[in-house]
Amino acid sequence: MQYASTMTERVKQTGLFNTPPPETHRLFFALMPDEPVRYRIQQAARSLAEQHPELRARWTRPERFHATLNFLGDYPQLPMELVTLAKLAADNVHAPSFAWTLDYVASFRGREPPCVLRGSMVPPLLLSLWQEVEQALAQIGVHRRAERPFTPHVTLAYARRELPQSVPVEPISWQVQHLLLIHSVVGKGHYQLLGRWPLAS
Repeated sequence: MQYASTMTERVKQTGLFNTPPPETHRLFFALMPDEPVRYRIQQAARSLAEQHPELRARWTRPERFHATLNFLGDYPQLPMELVTLAKLAADNVHAPSFAWTLDYVASFRGREPPCVLRGSMVPPLLLSLWQEVEQALAQIGVHRRAERPFTPHVTLAYARRELPQSVPVEPISWQVQHLLLIHSVVGKGHYQLLGRWPLAS
């Protein structure tokens, strides 16, 4: 009996009885750059890392560069009903393509302050696209409480400290041509593309 108790304790210590932590499934509409724009964003991130080593940041991998447009929430598992509704909403969005110029990096506040790439001018068509998706979601019964104002940006890194002031970068011109529906599992480092809708040229 003592042997069994000792073995059970050893197994517990090795973690074999530990249950895995619950997953967080994230769903959102996003804009993702093409390869040339992604490369230029990566160059801007590298330059920032060289200029500010004190950030001690976790840098975003280039394939994950994106701008979140409409956040649909975090869930313990992927909500398939919401996925279906989101796709129906996107089918009803008819918006034009537009150019967006990113020209500076700044910090958001947080436990690990994000370093984000932004544009001095936010294109009116970008704001219109965000609003149209919001309205399309509401029209099919997806009503959400906005947690924060819409601030278009591309996250470059999560840092140990904030930038003391914004850092200008060589302007990056991005022709936004698609709306995407993305699913990710927080901490897993992979994005699953659930849908892609072209913007009118």
